[in-house]
Amino acid sequence: MVKLPWHRPMTSSSPLSLILRLPLFSLRPRAYTSASASGNKAYMALTQELSDAMATCVASCSISHGRMLHARLISAGLDASLFLQNHLLNTYIHCGSLDDALRVYGGISSPNVFSGNIMINGFTKFGFLREAVELFDKMPVRDSTSWNTLMVGYFRDVQPSEALRTFILMLRDLNCKPNLFTIAFVMKSCGALRCHRLSLQLHGFVEKLDFGRHPEAGASLIDMYVKCGAVDLASKVFGVLKSPDLFCWNCMLSGYASSYEVGRTIKVFDKMPERDVVSWNTMISLLSHCGQEREALSMIIDMSTQGYEPNSTTYTYVLTACTSILDLGWGKHLHAHIIRSQKSIDVFFGSALVDMYAKCGDLGSAKRTFDGLHDRNSVSWTALIAGYSHSGLMEQAMKLFNEMRSVPMSLDPFTLATVVSACCTNLDLCLGTQIHSISLRTGSCSSVAVSNALVTMYAKCGSIENADSVFQRMPVRDIISWTSMITAYSQIGNVNKAREYFDSMEDKNVVTWNAMLAAYIQHGSEEEGVKMYIIMQRESAVKPDWVTFSTLFCACAEVAAERIGNQIIAHTIKVGLNSDISVANGIITMYSKCGKIAEARKTFDSILEKDLVSWNSIMTAYSQHGQGKETIKVFQRMISNGIKPDYISYVAVLSGCSHSGLVEEGKFYFNSMSRSHNIAPGLEHFACMVDLLSRAGLLEDAKIVIDNMPLKPSVEIWGALLAACKLHGNKELAEYATKHLFELDLKDSGSYVLLAKIYADAGNSDDSARVRKLMKEKGIKKNPGCSWIEVKNTIHVFTADDPSHPQIGVILKKLDELIKEIEAVGYDHKATSASQRHHSEKLAVAFGLISLPEWMPIHIMKNLRICCDCHTVMKLISLLTKRELIVRDANRFHHFKEGSCSCQDYW
Repeated sequence: MVKLPWHRPMTSSSPLSLILRLPLFSLRPRAYTSASASGNKAYMALTQELSDAMATCVASCSISHGRMLHARLISAGLDASLFLQNHLLNTYIHCGSLDDALRVYGGISSPNVFSGNIMINGFTKFGFLREAVELFDKMPVRDSTSWNTLMVGYFRDVQPSEALRTFILMLRDLNCKPNLFTIAFVMKSCGALRCHRLSLQLHGFVEKLDFGRHPEAGASLIDMYVKCGAVDLASKVFGVLKSPDLFCWNCMLSGYASSYEVGRTIKVFDKMPERDVVSWNTMISLLSHCGQEREALSMIIDMSTQGYEPNSTTYTYVLTACTSILDLGWGKHLHAHIIRSQKSIDVFFGSALVDMYAKCGDLGSAKRTFDGLHDRNSVSWTALIAGYSHSGLMEQAMKLFNEMRSVPMSLDPFTLATVVSACCTNLDLCLGTQIHSISLRTGSCSSVAVSNALVTMYAKCGSIENADSVFQRMPVRDIISWTSMITAYSQIGNVNKAREYFDSMEDKNVVTWNAMLAAYIQHGSEEEGVKMYIIMQRESAVKPDWVTFSTLFCACAEVAAERIGNQIIAHTIKVGLNSDISVANGIITMYSKCGKIAEARKTFDSILEKDLVSWNSIMTAYSQHGQGKETIKVFQRMISNGIKPDYISYVAVLSGCSHSGLVEEGKFYFNSMSRSHNIAPGLEHFACMVDLLSRAGLLEDAKIVIDNMPLKPSVEIWGALLAACKLHGNKELAEYATKHLFELDLKDSGSYVLLAKIYADAGNSDDSARVRKLMKEKGIKKNPGCSWIEVKNTIHVFTADDPSHPQIGVILKKLDELIKEIEAVGYDHKATSASQRHHSEKLAVAFGLISLPEWMPIHIMKNLRICCDCHTVMKLISLLTKRELIVRDANRFHHFKEGSCSCQDYW
């Protein structure tokens, strides 16, 4: 039995236990006559006086006055009056004394339905639902209030389904009819269960009983539909109300806000004839959660100027907005305002302040605010611990965590999850294991949040077995649990195991689908990723989001699947996500890597509010297509628009200069990185400069850049120098570059092959053979050249001298015809080796010419850099066939048209 703080505990000898043991309504009635009334006052007048006094006592909640009235009742000889006894029962219940009420009830000789209803209300009010049900079951006569009171009890006890079951039983009781109060509570229960189907049935029931004309029923319907997620139905009910009250307006406001429909919510807010703090709080919360934090901050100013006093909820929402945009100034201003206007800061707002300061990086203010709190809860402790851990101060975070453990406060699961996540960030497996032990000792491992954090921590620290063990032992798993395991196996490249977990899930959301899509695409299975998207559309009710489309555009970009990309673009338009900036940025990259630089530019120009990723995407596109001057134009336009470039921006610009031979421009932008924007050059920037200088023949300048680098040169840097040595025939510098490549324990075959060719071109066949022998000894094999082309939504892959294609005979015949035609204009086919004659890109071009209409450009992708012979052949084929050929090799795009290439032979 629960001990109630305001009355003595009920024991086995208490009136309640005695009453429940006896058959109810079987006590003998006491003799009663109105002649027992004292004084000259008439019986009715005295009864009225006492009942009025008890009503006043109820209003003041004075238990002492209630007992005085009880004593007067006895002294007046009216303690047997059922009317007054029921009033006294009601008085004691409202004044918080269930024991006194039970004593009165035990003295009633013949309790009626009103007596029973009052006691049921008392039991449910003080949490004794079981006793209320027992009393209800023993009542010989019940009315609508009896049923309503029991329904309220179930609702108070967070059992809305039992409240609805009680309503169904009530309908079977022919002596009772539902009233307006019944309907209101049934709809509240339906709303709590979020049962849309039942809400429609209840609406029909309301109309059948003709309750729909009552404003109270309309308000309940609106509230029910909103909680069931049927905002449009709520809007229809709202539309027929003649004068909806503030509650109805707030319901509609909350409904649109819960659906994150900012525009419609603002329209409702603007039309409201009156508002209260709830209205303003709803708007501020919505704007804060929808990325319009500045508007949320402005709204609290409007709220104050219009005479509405913000409450702690308002301030918490505004602090959340400050935290989201890391606006420390606004947060400090709000803190100062609270100190001036409030006597003290409650623990909820104090915790929000600590969280704001911590996330904005002001740990000093966060700690001072925390130390100044009179009351601290687990939220305030967790906020400060998270602040230290996110700033990399794990020692201070753990010291604070140990302090929290030493004070009389139970460890919150979210605190443990935060500490585990910090271990994950720092890849501290040892500390993470210790926190795991603490969670086991405290029983917190049963918390889904803690277990999910442990799964992620073990996975990121490379202990997939422990991650799987924690997952298997979880008593309850949510979508995050499953998604974490899918991601964990994806990170180690075990896509098949990730797919097993994915298929084992009963409920999947868009995050889960995105995780599986990303798993396929990140590990080179782009086709499987696209298939997953098709399955998602056919078999799932889950709607794709911007992450889905961004991931898919990445897949289409990698395999240059333009047609599929266009279909996905059409779907983004259908679902209204084509204007999302992240989706648009993905489209730019997809078009660019499919060779459609004009379409990429159109997409870029269509973005109304471009972010830095948009600018970087289009600059990278121009760079890959060898349009260095256009890259520089876009960069300058970005600067003039007030967008500050970042590391990636300069990689795009320098790469564009490198691919176009813009030496002076490249030097200028390389020097301006640190001078103008305080960006330290990284390996990618140095690689671009070495490639730019060495390709221009400035090999010694490139070597000076390498020698003066503050970073250790990477494989890409030495590889760029080696490739230029091959181009310019510098054997000595090539050996120097190769020596450093070998020191890096290079496993890639490209550099070995380049050096062997350099020796061969210089007539040193012995050295060339030595390099190839070294490759064989080290087990390094030359990466096979591979090209692919998309025809009729199918990707066709070719490798040199591969006879597996079903149309290989026709393809070789077409290629031989092309070779004969271009020999007529000066191409020396005999000078090429046997393997070069059937290089994969030549086979792909021949297949494109026989498979695609004459007006369509031929797009070819290649995994390696295009060789000189194939480059020459492509130019001549474009001249003879009048077809545009677009080849994407490992480094860049080549647009062949009318006998020339966009790279101007600078590649």
